[in-house]
Amino acid sequence: MEEADGQAQAAGETPDPLLFADWQRTLWAMVAIQFVMTMSFSVLTPIMPLFLPDLGVADPHRILIWAGILTAATPLVAAFASPLWGSLADRKGRKLMLLRSGFAIALFTGLMGFAGNVWQFFAWRALMGAFAGFSTTAIALVASQVPERRLGYALGWLSTGQLVGSLVGPVIGGALADLSGSYRVPFFLTSLLTFLTTLAVHGGVREHFTPPPPGHSRRSVLAGLRMVAASPGLLPLFLVLLLAQFAVRAAQPMVTLYVQMLAGHVPALATLAGLAYSITGLADLVASPFLGKRSDRIGYRRVLLICLLGATIASVPQAFAGSYGVFLAERFGLGMFIGGILPTANALVGRLVARSDRGTVFGMTASATFLGNSLGPLVGGGVAASIGLRWVFLVPAALLLANLLWVWRTVPELEGF
Repeated sequence: MEEADGQAQAAGETPDPLLFADWQRTLWAMVAIQFVMTMSFSVLTPIMPLFLPDLGVADPHRILIWAGILTAATPLVAAFASPLWGSLADRKGRKLMLLRSGFAIALFTGLMGFAGNVWQFFAWRALMGAFAGFSTTAIALVASQVPERRLGYALGWLSTGQLVGSLVGPVIGGALADLSGSYRVPFFLTSLLTFLTTLAVHGGVREHFTPPPPGHSRRSVLAGLRMVAASPGLLPLFLVLLLAQFAVRAAQPMVTLYVQMLAGHVPALATLAGLAYSITGLADLVASPFLGKRSDRIGYRRVLLICLLGATIASVPQAFAGSYGVFLAERFGLGMFIGGILPTANALVGRLVARSDRGTVFGMTASATFLGNSLGPLVGGGVAASIGLRWVFLVPAALLLANLLWVWRTVPELEGF
């Protein structure tokens, strides 16, 4: 802790003795809110490919392409908007940015339920990306409130809230669609839940935020990019976050269609697809708190390497699944390792920069994550349409292996591990 305070003083910050007084309360509130927000957002994931015929897209080849495009639209726009929101969070506060993002997600999710064609649906998803950044701002808020020595622990639990939400959401979304007989109902319910959760942020989350003094020089987005590029540790982590998300997201839009190929046209297809998404989240729930805690003890880089290796090995068998049950088991194996990549990489980023710059830097790294989220589905949709669904698991496996080698060669371990 003294070392962290020394780094803060060297960076021009004045440590606040009250900063960590109720950090656990802030952490657990954000874990719960992150759970609800991610659950609300992931409700829609298994539904979108099945919703496309209602929007006028009936050709199977076009469904593959549009599934990738629609999944990619929100993170692609968010990749360019995140640095601006991150810089604003350093000047105005992270809680304000959480409220802005939450209300925007609620609005545009509701509008998606009213979409009359695929282009309207695409427009609402793109506009949602322009105001996105809830999860990234939550990371920046928690990272600015907790003691340095508990950063891995805190971000591990925050990731757990997010992952549990991703576990529950797809099952609820698929069940709602099957029970109601409509793919629009989950959009409306998700919008309402997101709105109520954002109100909970306003009333239940505290932030110890001191605005910079009037004469304080504001770091521009361009200056933040230069800082990331010049740092020997931040640039490799920027690419780690991009490639890791690319590898994971390339397959996700195709999971529903892959389940359809394995199980056939069964009545509860949306529910089965939701389970295939959620089983990875269940494995993340088991592994992520353990990995976050261990990273504080044995080193973030070491845990990151372990997670990348395990995810690489677990990705390949999915391409050769012969049944739905086998595919579920393989998705669980993948989730055991995927859950440790993002919190560990974000903990490394948080330890490499001053607290006053964390909103800006997490905005930059969020751009990397969003770019991976965007490019992955686009490439995955193209791969599935051109050479087959099974290849959307093999291509990410190769990228995860390349990512592993990149981290091993370039990312340093922090002192003290």
